[in-house]
Amino acid sequence: MAARDAVVLSGGPAWEVKLGRKDSLTANQEDSNNIMPSPRANASLLINLFDKFNLSIKDLVALSGSHSIGKARCFSIVFRLYNQSGTGRPDPTIEPKFREKLDKLCPLGGEGNVTGDLDATPEIFDNQYFKDLVKGRGFLNSDQTLFTHVQTREFVRQFSVNQSEFFNAFIEGMIKMGDLQSGRPGEIRRNCRMVNSRREDTVKGLRKKERKLIM
Repeated sequence: MAARDAVVLSGGPAWEVKLGRKDSLTANQEDSNNIMPSPRANASLLINLFDKFNLSIKDLVALSGSHSIGKARCFSIVFRLYNQSGTGRPDPTIEPKFREKLDKLCPLGGEGNVTGDLDATPEIFDNQYFKDLVKGRGFLNSDQTLFTHVQTREFVRQFSVNQSEFFNAFIEGMIKMGDLQSGRPGEIRRNCRMVNSRREDTVKGLRKKERKLIM
């Protein structure tokens, strides 16, 4: 719901969020690392990752459009600027003037927590993200690779010239992603940052029984 509202308040589309999803009873860093796309990922890795969850190439490109808003750290792109693929050189797909801007923002050996805009309109949810990719001005490697890869490039082009088409594909992708099931036990948390206390649940259960007996 928060993701939907953030998109709407930033000028993007609205959709109905299905409620009742349960949160995991455990947290696992390895599981997270295996699921969350890396900013260093290339399109082939992203395609394979999304395919594991029955999300199409179109879903991948549309959902990547969530980078229409927000910022990312220099830590995530220094390798693109100074040592792409271990070459000791910058990523050749970066537009030269944009690379100069990034060099100033993220100098070699500089502060990795400095942030840069993910697209030219970081507070507006629009299709500027895709226009930037076409121009070679994607901030993250995982973004720009969507335009350099043959299987994803055409969707980037389509969304860059047709914002409505992007919005519709984004809604479809968000709903599909929201329907994913882990197959593991879960619960509706009282605090989304932590699992419910088993002791607290027991006490509340006893109190409910006491009320019923009194009534």
